[in-house]
Amino acid sequence: MATITLKGSPVHTEGDLPAVGSRLPDFQLTDDKLRDVSLSEWAGKKKLISIFPSIDTPICALSTKKFNDLARQRADTVMLMVSADLPFAQSRFCKAEALDNVQVLSTMRSREFARNYGVGIKDGPMAGLTARAILVADENDIVLHSELVPEIGAEPDYESALGALQ
Repeated sequence: MATITLKGSPVHTEGDLPAVGSRLPDFQLTDDKLRDVSLSEWAGKKKLISIFPSIDTPICALSTKKFNDLARQRADTVMLMVSADLPFAQSRFCKAEALDNVQVLSTMRSREFARNYGVGIKDGPMAGLTARAILVADENDIVLHSELVPEIGAEPDYESALGALQ
């Protein structure tokens, strides 16, 4: 469990974010075609996983756009954008913003993801959603970078995350 803030007010998460050097937990999430996918879908590729509350908020939208742009320079890396939004909303956003370099994934069928990844918000007005976090893993799913953003309304540390991919 960690304490983060939402506009300065403390909120708590459930579980622990995977630590650098650990293996990413497997997951089952729903893609934009309503298929259930697991981590093995991207076996052998580097992964940047951006986890956030909702694509319909300004910072979540901004970070998704930034990672889409950065993905153009990283053919060896899959950029996974994870939120509780329905795949329909995620697809609509990506289409409206012409984002085709990121893969959006929904937690709609998997409450275990938030707990296993240590990002489930337990209390406060956003309880039930996910906190903002960035994970970078190598081709073998070993965590190279792990950041639970301390303020939900703040952007992640893009430079550190991208630096871990080098």
